[in-house]
Amino acid sequence: MRKILIFMALTIFSAHANSATCIAQANEKKLRSHPQEYFMKKCEEDAKKTCEALAKKKKLAGSAKHAFERKCVADAVGR
Repeated sequence: MRKILIFMALTIFSAHANSATCIAQANEKKLRSHPQEYFMKKCEEDAKKTCEALAKKKKLAGSAKHAFERKCVADAVGR
């Protein structure tokens, strides 16, 4: 059980470490105003889809799924 939890934690952190947050990407691209709003909305939608797929892959349900998805999206967006 302990090995599984360690593996899951490493998987989550490595997945997020490889990709920059939406806010960092928008700043890097020097987006402002409407282009920034559009980019952030699209990036957040993509993050939601990815996090939902991860939760499904991990076979999470109920409040555990909701909490995981909320944290995953917040980390991806950079909040």
